[in-house]
Amino acid sequence: MTDVVSPQTRSAMMSGIKGKNTKPELIIRKALFAAGYRFRLHRKDLPGRPDIVLPKRRIAIFVHGCFWHLHQNCSLSKLPATRADFWKKKLEGNVYRDEQAIYALQKMGWRVLTVWECFIRPSQSIESLTTSLTSWIDGVESIGVLGKEQRV
Repeated sequence: MTDVVSPQTRSAMMSGIKGKNTKPELIIRKALFAAGYRFRLHRKDLPGRPDIVLPKRRIAIFVHGCFWHLHQNCSLSKLPATRADFWKKKLEGNVYRDEQAIYALQKMGWRVLTVWECFIRPSQSIESLTTSLTSWIDGVESIGVLGKEQRV
């Protein structure tokens, strides 16, 4: 299968994809702030450079795009038909780095929450999102996932 746009157009489209301050990340930050949590962003000194960090509670939050982090059983996560081998290798590398970062953070005594893009998308109110986040933050689990399906 060939791409429907030229290589130059595809390159311009891909370079416009942000890695920080994405819409899902901003929504999570808004919900946390509304609940009274104060946090730091993109801590370079922590494994995986978590998107959001609650230092006093030793909680790291990753906000993952379903496509970029291969969220299994999710309609938003489909391998492209074009250059499938390249994308499979690239996205599986992302998953591997995610797993390594979570493991390293746990060994350091941090609790880790992964929030998937699909969990935020379905026109969920900030109040219900805040409730889900607060429930996990106030809990005791060392690893948490908020999303349609969990990666196994």
